[in-house]
Amino acid sequence: MDGNKFLAERFEQNRSHLRAVAYRMLGSLDEADDAVQESWLRLSRVDADEIDNLGGWLTTVVGRICLDVLRSRRARGEEPLDTRPTDPVDTDDSRTSVDPEHETVLADTVGLAMLVVLDKLTPAERLAFVLHDMFAVPFDTIASMIGRTPEATRQLASRARRRVRGSDASRDTPLPRQRHIIDAFIAASRGGDFDALVAVLDPDVELRPSTGDVVRGAVRVARGAIAFRQGGTRSVPILVNGAVGIAALLDGRLVSVLEATLVDGRIATIEITADPENLVLLDLKYLD
Repeated sequence: MDGNKFLAERFEQNRSHLRAVAYRMLGSLDEADDAVQESWLRLSRVDADEIDNLGGWLTTVVGRICLDVLRSRRARGEEPLDTRPTDPVDTDDSRTSVDPEHETVLADTVGLAMLVVLDKLTPAERLAFVLHDMFAVPFDTIASMIGRTPEATRQLASRARRRVRGSDASRDTPLPRQRHIIDAFIAASRGGDFDALVAVLDPDVELRPSTGDVVRGAVRVARGAIAFRQGGTRSVPILVNGAVGIAALLDGRLVSVLEATLVDGRIATIEITADPENLVLLDLKYLD
């Protein structure tokens, strides 16, 4: 079989997958098709015999193309997602027929509501979340695409995951109540009051650091909070992405941010962002 024809057939075997990746990234079938076509053009310009995993290579290429599109959108300040003509809820009667591949993508894809949430993420957050959580692309691979460390990329995906799942505290707990709980946590950790710390934590609380293993359980998290305070940092309440969290300062310099999820008046999860690359992406506002 002719080499170009064989390559084209292998590409077609991956087209549905690539289109699904691009659609989840871009929220537009037209732009998804453009991204897939661009990936074919790039494939045709390289020596395919040197590609060990064609599917993985194409997924990476489509991801990079979509990342460029998303960054360009933000620079242009483009129109909201729900006004795009290629949304899956489009009921334009002029569409008299839909090809089976199109129907498969729509049936298997995320809904419009999730696409609206995804559209609020930064391009890097969206890439990390979509590729890792939806398509199991390793963080090492994604990190090379966005020019960050695997640890920083993992944090991007984690932050995006919380927003997509709607687990941020601002959805369930009024800001004054959030502030009261966070202030109690800061006061207890500052004063080394172990019992008060345990009282404000959910018994099954999880602390997820930037690096290292997840710490589970109120007792272990409380001990860690007291030890962290002894390191010389100063904790202050802060609005982070619209919810009350904690900024850790060392000699007046921001060294980490703690984002908390509240459940039934207690802290259920604590996500720590310490990587400077990710700290600058957070929407922060210091509180009085």
